[in-house]
Amino acid sequence: MRRREREKTREFALSIIDKSAHMVLAVTGEDGAPYCVPLSPVRWDDHIYFHCALEGRKLDAMRSEPRVCMTFVGDAQVPAGRFTTYYESAVAFGRAGEVTEEGEMVEALRRLCLKYCPEDMELFGREVRRSLPRTGIWKISLDEVTGKSNFPARRERAAQASVE
Repeated sequence: MRRREREKTREFALSIIDKSAHMVLAVTGEDGAPYCVPLSPVRWDDHIYFHCALEGRKLDAMRSEPRVCMTFVGDAQVPAGRFTTYYESAVAFGRAGEVTEEGEMVEALRRLCLKYCPEDMELFGREVRRSLPRTGIWKISLDEVTGKSNFPARRERAAQASVE
C-alpha cells in the first residue's frame, strides 16, 4: 500500500466488508480479458458468499481461473470546499468455488437474506424451496484482506488510541 498512513487493520477491513451493501468482483475471462461485476455479498467466517444464475460470463471466468479480487466501499463523502473524497474501503483477494452442498447453500442464502431483507425472513423457507434449483451459490475463500481510510477524524481517533 502506497499511503501507509491510510492503512487499517484486518479487523477494520472485515468490518467494511460486513457493512458494504455491494462489492465489485473482478475476474479474468477465459480469453485473459478482465471482467468485473457488482454483487451483493455476505461474509461468513473467512468466506464471501453471493448468489447468482447458474450460467454466465463471471461463472465461466471463475471456473477457468478461480483467483479473484473484490473491492468494498464503506462510508464515503465529499466535504464542501475540500476537493477530495473521504472514504473507507477494503480490497480482498481469494479463490472462488461453486457451492454444491445443499445445507451450505441454504445457510448462505439465509445469511444473505438476514443481511439484505431481515423483515421478510418469514417467507424464507418457501422462497428457498421454490428458487434453490435455479440458484447458484459461490463462495470465495479469503487469502488477503486490506483496509484503508482517509477520514480525518477517524485517523485522529486511531492515532490517539495507539498512543494511550
